[in-house]
Amino acid sequence: MNINAGDLPVIPPVIPLDGRRAVSPPAAAPRGGGALRRARARSGLGRAGFAALLAGGARPQLPDALEPLVRAHRSHHPRADTALLGRAYAVAEASHRGQTRKSGEPYITHPLAVTMILAQLGAETTALVASLLHDTVEDTAVTLDQVRAGFGDEVAYLVDGVTKLEKVDFGAAAEAETFRKMLLATGEDVRVMVIKLADRLHNMRTIRHMKPASQVRIAKVTRDVLIPLAERLGIQVVKTELEDIVFATLHPEEYARTRDLIAAREAAQAEAVDPLGEFAGLLRRQLREARIAAEVTVRPRHCVSVHRTWLNRSELTPCDFGRLLVVVEENADCYAVLGELHTCWTPLPGEFKDFIAGPKFNLYQSLHTAVTTGPGEVVEVLVRTEHMHRVAEFGVVALDTPGARSTEEQAGPDGAAGEPERDELDRTDPARPGWLSRLLDWQREIPDADTFWSALTADLSGDGELTVVTEGGRRLQLPVGSSCVDVAYALGEGVGHRCIGARLNGRLTALSTPLHDGDSVDVLTESGEPGGPAPEWLAHARTPSARIAIERWFAEHPAAPAVAEPLPTGPLPVLPRGIEPPRPQPQQSAAVTAAALPGAPVRLARCCTPVPPDELVGFAIRGGAVAAHRRDCRTGIGMTTAGRTPVEVSWAHDAAPSGYRVTVQADALGRPRLLADLTAAMSATGVDIVSASVEPPQELRVRHTYTVELPDSGALPELMRAMLRVAGVYDVYRAGPQGVESPGNGDDHPTAAVRPSSPGMSGATATFSPLSTTEIPKLRMQ
Repeated sequence: MNINAGDLPVIPPVIPLDGRRAVSPPAAAPRGGGALRRARARSGLGRAGFAALLAGGARPQLPDALEPLVRAHRSHHPRADTALLGRAYAVAEASHRGQTRKSGEPYITHPLAVTMILAQLGAETTALVASLLHDTVEDTAVTLDQVRAGFGDEVAYLVDGVTKLEKVDFGAAAEAETFRKMLLATGEDVRVMVIKLADRLHNMRTIRHMKPASQVRIAKVTRDVLIPLAERLGIQVVKTELEDIVFATLHPEEYARTRDLIAAREAAQAEAVDPLGEFAGLLRRQLREARIAAEVTVRPRHCVSVHRTWLNRSELTPCDFGRLLVVVEENADCYAVLGELHTCWTPLPGEFKDFIAGPKFNLYQSLHTAVTTGPGEVVEVLVRTEHMHRVAEFGVVALDTPGARSTEEQAGPDGAAGEPERDELDRTDPARPGWLSRLLDWQREIPDADTFWSALTADLSGDGELTVVTEGGRRLQLPVGSSCVDVAYALGEGVGHRCIGARLNGRLTALSTPLHDGDSVDVLTESGEPGGPAPEWLAHARTPSARIAIERWFAEHPAAPAVAEPLPTGPLPVLPRGIEPPRPQPQQSAAVTAAALPGAPVRLARCCTPVPPDELVGFAIRGGAVAAHRRDCRTGIGMTTAGRTPVEVSWAHDAAPSGYRVTVQADALGRPRLLADLTAAMSATGVDIVSASVEPPQELRVRHTYTVELPDSGALPELMRAMLRVAGVYDVYRAGPQGVESPGNGDDHPTAAVRPSSPGMSGATATFSPLSTTEIPKLRMQ
């Protein structure tokens, strides 16, 4: 069954407040199709006629077409200046005279319908005037200067913000650049986007008159950009209707099945007892007995919401087709209602959410809970005040944002400007939203229209925002799904390029770790020249600003091709007959003696690499030699358990210094050039590196293992201090004896906390000092 989006019924608000009308097309605006105007049409009035209309004059009588609009507007703004609306309508009607939409309807029906939507949302007079004129500059001979002269700078700014850019000038990039222009204008006045959303809503209502290919293209843009913008501005009544029309346009079969399911439920509800209605009656009686003034209504789910619920559950119950909405007078009453609900009915664990104490990113506030009312019956309940409900339904239009109220309403009874009283529990912030500020910041870095469009749709595809706090107390708002990489670049491009790790809620973590609301993040950075990001950071970056900065770094710093070492050429050297090549000799040390076996050679065991002043134990081996092990060596303990007789050995204090081999491990945050920096620091202390190995990174942390030969035993502490000073290294210790597991790469060493190096590793807000020269051998030598 094919469903035409233009045949969709208008979706009204679930619970009208104070007799407000639902968002629906006005009676004076037939739901005809839209026409693509190829050129601007000139009215027969001429310049003089337009000048007279723009200049105004005596207060004219309002035309009949404006009466429904004026009634809707005055239900929200009783003292609004309707004469200004009449003059704007006269200019729009004269400008669009002779133009028609695809359905053949006069074009003036479109600006009238858009303005009616805004009036029902509660927009103030200036926005309505701009809405009536929003297509005049784009499609008629009226210029922006004429609009400014006739209606002022504020109306001209709004009209210019929603005016599309010409394809003849921008080609295929016109749509992306138009949205960029609108978003920039929205940064100064959010009403620009509100008008655009109302314009798109009416066009979607009449989309059935477009060609099928155009319907799909427009619906996809609406799905990817306009619906997320409506969600972020909190205008739910527009968002839900757009969602249903897009659903019907792009997925007509699924839409038809869902509508049939809703129709079947409505038919069954008419014949049987409605469990939601029954529970609403019980809740009303309970709140009345508790003396809590509240309005309890059933809030039906719209089509897309029912479809999503259907996909998540194998079978829908009657309670899945709606939720209960409780509207109270004061913020404190919301929690009183919650107490009654959880006292009289059983709440579902994990279903309670407090969006009053912590509003959503679009300023939405409510209490959400779910209670069981019977076997298999779960009712979801929303609790909010009347003001919260207006904000939840109409978003920024219902807030007292700058420019959102008429001059008469901003003035108090004595003519002075009056500030609205705010409830102490009201956490909403009418200033520019964090998501919009981020968007305006990163769009400046993208001159290419295609890249901007891709980044915009990706940025708007998130489900919400989260707030994290840096160690210095700075609050950052980031999209859900962000990682520590996004925090680093949110603090600045320089911080991001120098980032080598992060601590999340006090614990060292990988940069790829996803963040949660309320996390505390400390970004660790290196000093000096930035090492730059790693290629895998792009997979963890969620914000466009982080991705743009990382991609720009790689564009400016292309990776140098690896140059292979030249292989030796010419014939291999041939030793004379009878002469064997030298073989490596086992490590011996005259610094260790065995009192019970005088003259016997003593060798230091390679399994545990003892170094003075380690406690020793020896065992006789083949050839009359003695192998010296550390007392905690698992191999030596095993030989003792097997019955081997230990031999007492000790360090000879009067012996000349001899070479000692020792294995040390360094835990570090992975970064470019780490291996080169570590080996350079080790070589500078005078040790010889015998072997080195690097374990595969785990959560961006790596472990380096080095076997070195020390010139003397006193060189070990200095070697460990030098390694710990390398940027990114936070732990240096001797390798455990054979059989003893070293601390895992993902865990901290059990004997000490993480110690960042200095200079080289620092937090975004603090620099960490290195350990003193006496602390390292004391804590790390085994």
